[in-house]
Amino acid sequence: MITYNFTNTGSDSLYEYLYKCIKNDILQGNIKPGEKLPSKRSFAKNLGISVITVENAYEQLIAEGYIYSMPKRGFYVTDFKKAVEIEKKNITKEMIPLTSGDSGYLADFSSNQTQSELFPFTIWTKMVREVLNENQMQLMTNPPCGGIFFLRKAIATYLKEFRGMTVLPEQIIVGAGTEYLYGLLIQLFGKDKVYAVENPGYRKIPQIYKSWQVPCQYIDMDNDGVKVSELEEKKADILHISPSHHYPTGIVMPISRRYELLGWASRGENRYIIEDDYDSELRLSGQPIPTLQSIDVSDKVIYMNTFTKTLSSTVRISYMVLPRQLLDEFYKKLSFYSCTVSNFEQYTLAKFIQEGYFEKHINRLRNYYHSKRDALITAIRNSRLNDFVTISGEEAGVHFLMKIETSQPEEKLIQSAGTQSIKMAPLSGYYHVPGEAPDNVYIMNYSSIKIDDIKEIVHRLNLCI
Repeated sequence: MITYNFTNTGSDSLYEYLYKCIKNDILQGNIKPGEKLPSKRSFAKNLGISVITVENAYEQLIAEGYIYSMPKRGFYVTDFKKAVEIEKKNITKEMIPLTSGDSGYLADFSSNQTQSELFPFTIWTKMVREVLNENQMQLMTNPPCGGIFFLRKAIATYLKEFRGMTVLPEQIIVGAGTEYLYGLLIQLFGKDKVYAVENPGYRKIPQIYKSWQVPCQYIDMDNDGVKVSELEEKKADILHISPSHHYPTGIVMPISRRYELLGWASRGENRYIIEDDYDSELRLSGQPIPTLQSIDVSDKVIYMNTFTKTLSSTVRISYMVLPRQLLDEFYKKLSFYSCTVSNFEQYTLAKFIQEGYFEKHINRLRNYYHSKRDALITAIRNSRLNDFVTISGEEAGVHFLMKIETSQPEEKLIQSAGTQSIKMAPLSGYYHVPGEAPDNVYIMNYSSIKIDDIKEIVHRLNLCI
């Protein structure tokens, strides 16, 4: 039988000392997995201690998983090393590894990653420090479901001054990313509504609607945007569009089509339009296009925007502006939700906007992306590539379309570019049915490429044609 010497237990109680002795023998392999331990009574008699001491030691070992008990059979040692190996294997399979943010390509035209040098770290750090000093009580107070009033007021002022929108702070709902906000809208409108998305369009939107198991229809586009006739044919209730700069085609919806859509929405009580204005601030030529919401007199447009494009893809702060007629229903149904953006980030962003730093940052971004776009297009124009390409949609956002006239199949050209460390994003990937897309048209998102690499990038693209 196992035996231990209790003459030098140190500061441990008897049961703690016994527990440590057994645990140590298990870890060292002196007591093997599956081995049966002595009964409490016989063990206590052999060691000259009380049964309660053995019982307490066994209970601690059971709690930590070193041993287990079987009714009327006794106590056995767990094969915990095998359990640890299984757990490690499961973690390895399930865990998505973190990356450095570097895609490994010289140029990744599918990436919307923001370069770190563009983020206003110095100013942001200053704002954080001031918020921590000035808003200690507010930082520790739970915000309302729509977000802190200070941020919502700052956004409302910004929308008035720079987007021509007159909205109340109460109409603004702040959330951690637009995906979260889409989920709130689905819960607000209900799963019996038919949601419509642009075709081609941003791929994540229909994925979100399908994950909520709501009916989702694809609406084809012409040169002016989504076709209103298809909305009627497919009995759509909620339309999701990006009228000021469609992704990925770059189409800017003309005023005539905007009024057509507003007319469509006004003809049905349950019809609404979600206006996704995610990169309107980055229009590189002329003034920003007025929003659909600003000309809506029927209160049928839900305006949505995000700071992920203008600050960083890792800054998960987005917001939507609800029509006033939806406010009561929203707060009745969904006010139990907690705001998903921390107070620390909300107060910092509010201060950043209120003190004019956001406007300065946007102007800096526009100048930077304008220079990068011009450098890339100029390099293409001055190369052999110019004889094979047509560029469109370059006036807004941080991408343009490039059609390549070549006899090569699209898949082969993408593979050739990959061997040159260039990742291409074909327009066909944004169609509901890829075969409907024109061949060899690519989305050239230049936000993550470096200006110093442009000549080499264009040289390598030339090798692929």
